[in-house]
Amino acid sequence: MDDNQHIIWHNSTISKIDRQQRNNHKSCVIWFTGLSGSGKSSLANALDKELFQRNVQSYVLDGDNIRHGLNAGLGFSKEDRKENIRRIGEVSKLFVDSGQIVTTAFISPYREDREQVRSLFPKGEFIEVYVKCPINVCENRDPKGLYKRARSGEIAEFTGISSPYEEPSNPELVIETDRLLITESVYKIVNYLKQQGIL
Repeated sequence: MDDNQHIIWHNSTISKIDRQQRNNHKSCVIWFTGLSGSGKSSLANALDKELFQRNVQSYVLDGDNIRHGLNAGLGFSKEDRKENIRRIGEVSKLFVDSGQIVTTAFISPYREDREQVRSLFPKGEFIEVYVKCPINVCENRDPKGLYKRARSGEIAEFTGISSPYEEPSNPELVIETDRLLITESVYKIVNYLKQQGIL
């Protein structure tokens, strides 16, 4: 017998649409994906600051921060990476249901995992942003010294070095962080959100 048979989804008294109407904007997940050092966290936080200044309800889910708590027990094997992204997808869905714009900054290297998260959302609520940056630029930035450690063999299964990164096949946006200033990148995303009627 399935242990989950007794678990029933309870609909909220206040709906997502109610919350969106009160906030005066729609909710969605902006899913930043890209190599380590490509600028995902910097961009997510700069966008969050811009949205906050516009009185938009928003929140950043950052890869490192999530691994301190919710996903503390997960490693970096393909299976653990998959579970990491699955959980973040579910958490993002709750944030979107609460009427917020949630930005996520995760390498999320596998296309299949990102598409699985996309399938959790109605059309238009999952915005994949490929933070595109050549690996040599990411490696030169190396803000956490991870590439150096990966090259020396200290870190196994490091994306871009000893583990693959699968580029998005059809992202909603591509942000080339080696060519655009962070302010230009934020403007491009805000513009997209306006065009889609989210803001």
